[in-house]
Amino acid sequence: FEDYTPDVVFMPRIAFSFPISDEAQFFAHYDVLTQRPPTGNRLEPVDYLFMADRVGERLNNPNLKPEKNVDYELGFAKTLSLKSALKISAFYKELRDMVQVTNVLSAYPAQYYTYGNIDFSTVKGMSVNYDLRRTNNVQMTANYTLQFADGTGSSATSGASLVNTGQPNLRTLTPLDYDQRHAVSASVDYHYGEGKDYNGPLLFGAKVFENAGANVMFSAGSGTPYSKQSNITQEAASGINDRSTLEGSLNGSRLPWQFRINAKVNKEFEIKWSDKKSSHINVYVQVQNLLDAKNIMSVYRATGNPEDDGYLTSSAAQNTIDAQNDPESFRYLYSLAVNNPSHYSLPRMWRAGISFQF
Repeated sequence: FEDYTPDVVFMPRIAFSFPISDEAQFFAHYDVLTQRPPTGNRLEPVDYLFMADRVGERLNNPNLKPEKNVDYELGFAKTLSLKSALKISAFYKELRDMVQVTNVLSAYPAQYYTYGNIDFSTVKGMSVNYDLRRTNNVQMTANYTLQFADGTGSSATSGASLVNTGQPNLRTLTPLDYDQRHAVSASVDYHYGEGKDYNGPLLFGAKVFENAGANVMFSAGSGTPYSKQSNITQEAASGINDRSTLEGSLNGSRLPWQFRINAKVNKEFEIKWSDKKSSHINVYVQVQNLLDAKNIMSVYRATGNPEDDGYLTSSAAQNTIDAQNDPESFRYLYSLAVNNPSHYSLPRMWRAGISFQF
């Protein structure tokens, strides 16, 4: 063992903008960020003590370097009116020294797996953002992002299969797990003011909608990638050593688009304790996933279906199913287990609350 040598990291940040008119400007920035290794950097002496008895053990590496993120952005911003603006930007990110599983060959007293700073990835794309300041009670923002995220690994253990097959140094750029090609979001807020700024309806002279309003948020995104498999395996069973066979390329298939609308209605009341002291109570009702959209978050790789892994209907599994003590019970219980609710987004949820500010 040897003492850890501290890393000295230089993290510059350069940003500038220059106007080309009273209503438009170009901007750019260069940024370097680092973070401590998130996985596998804690020393466990006991693991090394019993290393000879644990062939193929995965050991932590306390000598990992910090992960680095180098970010570039170039953009153009223009004022469309006194209360609205448009911003267009292109970005490029390099993620270096990312942590990934690797194999240590010819080690004493036994071969073992550990973590190394061997992964890298790039994220590039463009973003369009529209901003409308409050006008006639309405405030709105909208954004569209086009993104391409490719790399040699999506997590610190995504390369474990390559290591197990004896190819620890194979590095191929594939779409990352979070490679969402298109993302759209919008927020519309409608609120009435108070006092002289109130322009809402009156009920017997009372400003019933004073400090009241509603907010609607919409988001949509294209599906993220997953790796399709060509053979049927028992995904809902435990203790089964089924090996999957890759169909196509890594992360070569995509989930469907996802849509979501959230809404919130609120009204604020003022409580005056004295001429100089007052508090505010905000009463709200919030609805998440307003349309109760059934967004698919994950699917079974063999079928592309979130509710069926194909095992019960596959011809190769019929003899195994019929050999069970009670085939009908097996089919019923397996169908319950395979219908995993985590493969879908959360359903519509209502929330009501009161917040007190003093």
